[in-house]
Amino acid sequence: MRRHIKQFFEADSASGITLLVFLLLSLIVANSPFGPGFESLLAQEIGLESGVVHLRYSILLWINDGLMAVFFLMVGIEIKQELAHGQLSSAKKASLPFFAALGGMLVPAGIYTLFNAGTETSSGWGIPMATDIAFAIGILSLLGKRVPVALKVFLTALAIVDDLGAILVIALFYTSDLQASYLLYALGVFVLLTFMNRMGIKSLWLYLIPGLFIWYLIHHSGVHATIAGVLTAFAIPIQGKKAGHSPIQQVEHAISTPVNFIIMPLFALANTNIRFENDMIDGLASPLGLGIIAGLFVGKPLGITLLSWIAVKFRVSELPKNTKWLQILAIGLMGGIGFTMSIFIALLSFADLYHQTEAKFAILVASALSGVIGYLVLKRLGRKGISTQ
Repeated sequence: MRRHIKQFFEADSASGITLLVFLLLSLIVANSPFGPGFESLLAQEIGLESGVVHLRYSILLWINDGLMAVFFLMVGIEIKQELAHGQLSSAKKASLPFFAALGGMLVPAGIYTLFNAGTETSSGWGIPMATDIAFAIGILSLLGKRVPVALKVFLTALAIVDDLGAILVIALFYTSDLQASYLLYALGVFVLLTFMNRMGIKSLWLYLIPGLFIWYLIHHSGVHATIAGVLTAFAIPIQGKKAGHSPIQQVEHAISTPVNFIIMPLFALANTNIRFENDMIDGLASPLGLGIIAGLFVGKPLGITLLSWIAVKFRVSELPKNTKWLQILAIGLMGGIGFTMSIFIALLSFADLYHQTEAKFAILVASALSGVIGYLVLKRLGRKGISTQ
């Protein structure tokens, strides 16, 4: 039993499967007699309140602003490592994932705007721009050798660029009541950490503890607090004092399991507790529902494939080894699995619960369509031997 459990948690698909289980659990609880009690539990406030420090928030806010900052710390670490020596470390390596991700952000946002321009839901244009890397990679891993390794690397790099785009969108467009003084203090701490990195200071605690202060200051600045995780990650050194030791990889190894199997499942549990109502299907035909579904299910594969084709056509980029355009289209469908990041942006987009619930339901439908059809297309292509050509 212990060996099987260990094998499950080491599998690439484990985090995606865990997310799916907690998503289903959240839906079951929300539509059971326990639903109201669970919502009351999430609304309970915990933390510290004093004349100087205000850190008393609801459990839901601690999950969305606190724990998700750790998730964004891991995202920031992945981005930094890819920029340093991975698929984003040179213009040639980064060009195709960059153009693919750019198309996968611009086209869905444009489609959403076409449906929602001039409406009260127009602010949700960032929702279909996001890709859930855990779900996408998890589903892709289920196909095994039917998918070439180069294609998996391409999806990972694309999703990382996509995450970077989502971070910028959140920081620039989903910020309200900006408090410049707090933001300047946070940036001051970040500059200090960057200077420490340049000076060769390697102690992790000298980066992680100030990172908590960055979180507190950014949280009070009006910019979403999860950005603190990215800033902290960018400040942590890659190379350690000893050969083969990497402080940033040490942090990644320490938080990857909690993020994949505690933080993201808790986020899914807390934020997909949708109570199904009779008129929810009708909501899918609203501008909000249509914009999200069309943006994720149509806009993502269209944008990813179109800009990838343009980049290859003009010889700026080249296709990954042993891949064909139908596979790029299928990867684009995988990119339409928005889930975690899309729901996160939906919560920032709308203040009222009705629009949040309508957006969540549309995200679930679009993500399910994208994941299932993308999986079936890649599986069929693998059977035909296209993946090995």
